[in-house]
Amino acid sequence: MIRQAFSLTGSPHPAPLRVGAVQYLNTRPLVQGLAASDLDLSYDLPSRLADSLAAGRLQVALVPSVEVFRHPEFRIVSDACIGCRGAVMSVKLLFRVPPHRVASLAVDEGSRTSAALARILLAEMHGVLPRIEPLPIGAGSNDTEADAILLIGDRALGPATAGGSFQGVWDLGDEWCRWTGLPFVFAVWAARPDAVSPELAARLAAARDAGLANLPAIAAVEAVTHGLTIPQCLGYLRDNLHYHLGARELEALRLFREHAVRLALVPRPAELDVPLGCPT
Repeated sequence: MIRQAFSLTGSPHPAPLRVGAVQYLNTRPLVQGLAASDLDLSYDLPSRLADSLAAGRLQVALVPSVEVFRHPEFRIVSDACIGCRGAVMSVKLLFRVPPHRVASLAVDEGSRTSAALARILLAEMHGVLPRIEPLPIGAGSNDTEADAILLIGDRALGPATAGGSFQGVWDLGDEWCRWTGLPFVFAVWAARPDAVSPELAARLAAARDAGLANLPAIAAVEAVTHGLTIPQCLGYLRDNLHYHLGARELEALRLFREHAVRLALVPRPAELDVPLGCPT
């Protein structure tokens, strides 16, 4: 975990809010504006952030959306999210065999929402329930013999089939959106109950809005690091990703939960809370 501590002044204050985020390119518009604030900001994999929030090591975190279904104590605290309304580019399922023959699925260690989404799509669209294998961070698609391989985040942005013999590739955002007619939400800002406040919701939304207003500058800085041209990076952030949790996104989350419950990937929870700042 990478940690950065910030304080607005040197005068006595309550301990800074412990906030966790992800360092993937897709999070830059959400977190860039939080760095220079009175937050104790740390970075880790999405899956580990969810574990830290559940354990109380963090008070607020950008977590996989599926974790909100698994932890009733989590509260969605902002209308800022990471979602898509079509192809997302950075969540890919690679196939060595046709989808209806997948018996084993290697899952990116950092993934939980995408892992659940892949299992739902394979089960509902092709009737298969593959055996799950972990794909450690740092491992590539050639480090596993699984029939299908899930890659997320920055390492999914490159040519998905490079160095491997694959029969096909799914962009999971595109598959879900075409199948359901709804957007998809990969990650949300969640908080423990004692950290929820209108002020926090406003701060997270303001950071998102500032990031979206600054996309060309973000793309100019990040493109080379991620092996993209500046236009490719800007297009990914502006066109493939969606950062507002609106009514249709909430509808999509409820449908995602229904499918996850059906496959026993999550318990059957109470009604999904409408986060602060979201339409009812």
